[in-house]
Amino acid sequence: MIAARHGVLFAEYGQLYVQDVAAHDRAMRGGAAMDPDRPAGGWTEDAVELHRIGLEPHSISVGTAREDLVETVLTVHTSPPQLTITAEHAVEADLDVPTGTVSIVGCTQPPQPEHAVTVTPGRYRTRVCYVPSVPPADSDPDAPGDHFIYQVGIWPAAERSALTVVRQGPSPWAG
Repeated sequence: MIAARHGVLFAEYGQLYVQDVAAHDRAMRGGAAMDPDRPAGGWTEDAVELHRIGLEPHSISVGTAREDLVETVLTVHTSPPQLTITAEHAVEADLDVPTGTVSIVGCTQPPQPEHAVTVTPGRYRTRVCYVPSVPPADSDPDAPGDHFIYQVGIWPAAERSALTVVRQGPSPWAG
């Protein structure tokens, strides 16, 4: 592992983002946000029901099991890491990072430096694992939904690959 960032953030609207914030913002201002065929946040029917992630330019929307404080871990690797054995659900997708900064960002929160890592600009394969967990401190005990740590591992990818569900969690799920 090259780098790791652990964070707790608020998953408003039941989601958080893994993204190159500056590149994603440029793409949205450049017209991608106005494309009538592009589902908001990349949330297609399959994304909601199967993948639990939505894809947009330079961004992966991660569906969370609760709208509350959630734990995240972002790790950078030189090659694909081992699958987390306790992951209930795991999915992989490509993420283009032209600026060299990957962040985990709350849906309506500004990016925080402590939730970002610097990488070599390029394409990365991204694995999102939903690992059952205890509630983070200060979470709402009355909020519905299961507690997970959202583990996000990235590594360089020379070629494009399709979105892949590595381990399918139960359906329906809490998201």
